[in-house]
Parts: sequence; C-alpha cells; structure tokens
Amino acid sequence: MNGLSIAHDTPDTRDRAEHLARQLGLPLRRPDHPDGPVLMVTPERLELRQTGPNAPGPVYVDFAGGRLGYRGRQSSPRNEPLARAAGLKKGHRPEVVDATAGLGRDAFILAGLGCQVILLERHPVIAALLADGLARAAEVAALAPVIERMTLIPGDAVQWLSGQRADVVCLDPMYPHRDKQALVKKEMRVFRTLVGDDGDAAALLDAALGAARERVVVKRPARGEPLGGRAPSHTLPGSSTRFDIYLTPFSPPGEKGRG
Repeated sequence: MNGLSIAHDTPDTRDRAEHLARQLGLPLRRPDHPDGPVLMVTPERLELRQTGPNAPGPVYVDFAGGRLGYRGRQSSPRNEPLARAAGLKKGHRPEVVDATAGLGRDAFILAGLGCQVILLERHPVIAALLADGLARAAEVAALAPVIERMTLIPGDAVQWLSGQRADVVCLDPMYPHRDKQALVKKEMRVFRTLVGDDGDAAALLDAALGAARERVVVKRPARGEPLGGRAPSHTLPGSSTRFDIYLTPFSPPGEKGRG
C-alpha cells in the first residue's frame, strides 16, 4: 500500500508503534497527521485504516466477536462447507496448512473444529494484524485452546511448502475481479490496495500439491475458472463461492468423488 505508515493514538502505545515501525520498515508519523493509509496502534488492538472522504472502517482481526465469533461457536463439520471440503469426519482431524491465511478466518474455523493449523502469510502488515488478533484471542479463556492449535508463520508459502508436508493445504488466493460487487467488503478493498492479485497462484497450487498428503482445497468464486486452469478432482459448490478439491496420490482409498 503506497504511503503506508504507522501511528499511535495514546502515549502508552508509542513504544509498540516504534517497535512495529522498525520491524516492518515503515515510517512512524504523528497521529494528528492522518492523511493516507495507516497502521494504527490503539490500546485495544492493531488496525489498518484508510483515511479521507468515504474511507471504510478499520480492518483488524477479531476472533472473539462479531459474525466470526458466532460462527466459531456454532460450527460443526456437518454445517461448515470448508470442513467438508478439507475432509474432516468422525475420528479424523487432519493437520492443515492455510497457505493464504489473510485475516485467519478459515484457519480459526478449522482450529475450532479440532485441527492443528499452520497459517502462512507473506505480507508483513497482514501478518502483523493476524499476530495481534491471535495474541488477544489467546487471553480469552474460551478461545485459548483453539488459538493453541493455530501457528502463524510469516513468509512465502511457495518456499515454505517446498520443504514441508501436511495432510491438507488450503488456498484462497486473490484473483482479478470482474464483478464490481465483489469489492464491496472493506477488507477486500483494503487487501487489494495492499497486496494486489496473487500472480503466482498457479505456482502456489503446484507447491501445495507437492506438500499435501491427502488433498488441496482451493476457494474460488462460484463461476470462476479453476486455479491455473487445472481441473479439480471434484468440487463443493456454493451460492457465491465453491471449494475445488484436489486429491493427491497419497489420499486414502475411496476418497475420490467424496466431498
């Protein structure tokens, strides 16, 4: 995000803001100069804000509240398409790598259902937002066991996957949007400005297929083309998104055609 800087809104948060500025290589600016995008350190959390007329609200990671908190409490393998796509079933909770972790929502759902999840995020600002959300959630007694099953690893997923193995690898790459309505959500607008499209998504799929023991799960728009033009083993359709499932040569017998 061009012009991104770091600021703080209270004297008590100055030290943390200075530490983040050094860690991320971003300029630290005075809080009374709000022009341009800013990573704001508040007493409650870390927020990514856009400023100016009609700017959307702040983006931050919150595992405890809102729709994600409710969804986490109500989730079960039967009512979560992601869980079905990832192959969760009675007596089987695969080890999952979320190779495009973003704000951690999919990883949180899978961890809440009992999976050990590694979260890979290559953009350092998004990784910082995610680390902040994980740290705050770990202090909530009801969430602490879930957060213990989530491990954040900042860095490039293609490189990491080339030397690792996991039961399941999940991908939700950024892709070029033709439907303007797809950009309505504030997180998507901010993400697109910050990271752009994932131009190496096809290479990421190759790396995921080489690392997954059981399957690779790719979230796609409902009518979108398969990632990299590679047809999946099968799909799990939805109204706005679908899950493309790629079974690997190591998949258990009888898995083909199941979702």
